[in-house]
Amino acid sequence: MTYFTNESVLYFTLRVILGILFFFQGYDKLFKLKIKGVIEFFHEEMRGKNVPSFLLSLSAYFTSLIEFFAGGLLILGLFKTYALCFLGVDLILVCGAFSMMKPMWDMQLLFPRLAILSVLLYLPGNWDLLSLDQLILQFLK
Repeated sequence: MTYFTNESVLYFTLRVILGILFFFQGYDKLFKLKIKGVIEFFHEEMRGKNVPSFLLSLSAYFTSLIEFFAGGLLILGLFKTYALCFLGVDLILVCGAFSMMKPMWDMQLLFPRLAILSVLLYLPGNWDLLSLDQLILQFLK
């Protein structure tokens, strides 16, 4: 079996780029800004929007952890479909939050992630031959 086809290299490249984008976004939220800073930012921005405090805190934890762990899984090529689905939910939450904060917000950070995520969900999963998932499948055969 040839692993280095145009399709497998394309899938690998898109998967790793998306993983890096989300992983380091989650890393910043967890280890640089800290969850407390993320929560404070959203509380300040959502002041007067009648969004419950617990919902903002829960969303901050969820998005930060999902971005970090799912991004890491994409880089490694483990549980890719689950990681992509969780990141899709993450993007929906982020889109909703930013739309509530400022209806005409700049999508420059969201759109590339959404585009790559959409392409990866559309491409056949069997094109991703350069991943740990594939290595594990080969080992189990």
